[in-house]
Amino acid sequence: MRLFIAAVGRLKQGPEREVAESYRKRVQTTGRQLGWRELEIIEIRESRAQDVERRRLEEAIALANVIPADAIVVALDQEGESLDSAALAGLLRRWRAEDRAAVGFIIGGADGLGHSLFDRAKLRLAFGKATWPHQLVRIMLLEQLYRAATILNGHPYHRA
Repeated sequence: MRLFIAAVGRLKQGPEREVAESYRKRVQTTGRQLGWRELEIIEIRESRAQDVERRRLEEAIALANVIPADAIVVALDQEGESLDSAALAGLLRRWRAEDRAAVGFIIGGADGLGHSLFDRAKLRLAFGKATWPHQLVRIMLLEQLYRAATILNGHPYHRA
């Protein structure tokens, strides 16, 4: 199963990029034992449109263009469902058992995601009600994917 994160915006050089890359490598290493292929990060340029809805639309189109038709889409959304780590691991286990080709996690820009992406999403996932910078959301998502992989592998990293 292929995992990917498609995110609006780029992580610049610095500590956030280093932490994100560290977790991406951990997910790849631990996920191989689960049949997960490389975890790809796809960065989409932020729209420069003046109007908020126009920015969301342009970013949604760019994101949609990188999502394979058969992928399960998980949209990161402040209004989404909060799952504990074991529940996320369970979903990934189930999707792998169903022989799904790809699971994509979608992170919007400063204005959020376009509604067309929510319509396509199998799950809207939240990291609480707080508003988080998209750079930190990416790091938190990568950490949760690593934690899910360790849960599924029976590794002691996760302690309930």
